[in-house]
Amino acid sequence: MTAVSDAQPQSLKAAARAQIPQGQLFVGGAWEPAADGGSRTIVDPSTGEAIVDVVEAGSEDVRRAAARARRAFDEGPWAAMRPRERSKILLKAADLIRDHQEELARLESLDVGKPIMFTRTVDVPTVIDTFEYYAGLASGIEGAARPVGGQGPALAYTRREPVGVVAAVTPFNFPLILSSTKIAPALLAGNTVVHKPAEETPLSALRIAELLQQAGVPDGVFNVVTGGAAAGEALVRDPNVDKIAFTGSSAVGRKVAALAAESLKHVTVELGGKGANIIFADADLEAAINTAIAGFVFNTGQFCMAGSRVLVERPVYDAVVGALSGAAPHIPVGDPFAESTVVGPMAGPKHLAKVQSFLDAAAAGGVQLVSGGDRSGDPGFFVSPTILAGPDQSSSFVQEEIFGPVVTVQPFDTEEEAIRLANGTSYGLAAGLQTTNVARAHRVAAALKAGIVWVNGWALLDPAMPFGGTKQSGYGRENGPEALQDYLATKSVVVSLG
Repeated sequence: MTAVSDAQPQSLKAAARAQIPQGQLFVGGAWEPAADGGSRTIVDPSTGEAIVDVVEAGSEDVRRAAARARRAFDEGPWAAMRPRERSKILLKAADLIRDHQEELARLESLDVGKPIMFTRTVDVPTVIDTFEYYAGLASGIEGAARPVGGQGPALAYTRREPVGVVAAVTPFNFPLILSSTKIAPALLAGNTVVHKPAEETPLSALRIAELLQQAGVPDGVFNVVTGGAAAGEALVRDPNVDKIAFTGSSAVGRKVAALAAESLKHVTVELGGKGANIIFADADLEAAINTAIAGFVFNTGQFCMAGSRVLVERPVYDAVVGALSGAAPHIPVGDPFAESTVVGPMAGPKHLAKVQSFLDAAAAGGVQLVSGGDRSGDPGFFVSPTILAGPDQSSSFVQEEIFGPVVTVQPFDTEEEAIRLANGTSYGLAAGLQTTNVARAHRVAAALKAGIVWVNGWALLDPAMPFGGTKQSGYGRENGPEALQDYLATKSVVVSLG
């Protein structure tokens, strides 16, 4: 791969623009326009300028894609292949993604506004790891013999079979990662897939479709429909779809679950979060402060598992607030193609507007604004890293998902109070604690109501480790063998030997 560390941001952006895939629907192994000719303009979030027009799928397009996926499942070779045969194709896909790693990193940075340093070192490598990980689980797709009795001699066993057509509906913040966590296990299990990426950030999904086809995924097994909420609703309602795998906001997730329930579709929903990061006085403070900063600015705070609430034991509260407020103005914010950038723009104008509403409320009073709180540069959808100290537990800053580079800091006096504050929202996706007390680490981790808990770190993720939520953060799991099981159905076979 050609070294690019000394390339200028504008030349990197120009290279990304030159590699934009065609903005049509990918259905049945072919590129197609929308039935009604609809399109949507994709915008560069760092400048607000148009990048490319992409097809806006309508209900007829969704119906066609789901029908093609159904035909591929019922009549094609994919579901009938041995898991090891599908595994080889997933490994080939991983190799192709690796071969195009720099291209995909640039494309993701252009489309989402992610700093290039992260798309190169986090996003694309995670996708490669995910495909390779699930390819390695092929031998785990197996049934079991079961002893039975009472009705005469019989041979009884179970089979693990694909559920059918999977609708993968993914968000704007991690287009590559959060699609691979659905696509890789779904394909390994033998399902066919219709992927609807977020309306604002569809470009990497279209490129992945090309690479999966090159890897040998048969026509109709993987399809992409680009579009907005109407396309997503049509996909959830479609009678050819057997399972919905959705990542997005809790509000939309509730609607998806309700619609899917009308036809009893299988559903996994990974939703919002309001992660609490607890810093105890016995923690390594320098490491804990660095963890807290990374926890709320990573991916410009557009991260459902962000550490958006920092709870600090009172003896070190002032020191932590001072360190955070001192560091925040020096976090590099700017062009995502600049190698030094840590915080890029929000992914689009509506996401900026949501964060701006919280910043306006903070400026109006009711919370101590110790750093940030304003736009950072124009044009583009930038927000300064913002520290809000001492908000009331019932305030919107603590209870609602802001989804930007904004963190609240609250004091606590006892371990019990820290647990109560951490658990005191409607969310339950991620949490963490920073301490040198091993017994406390295990005790508090067990008490936190979250699908994943980090000790002395944040966002430590791997394809082998499942993640998902409780409460309003959803149900079901992604990653790990647990996610693979959600794409398989169990069939019992009992053969009379009498």
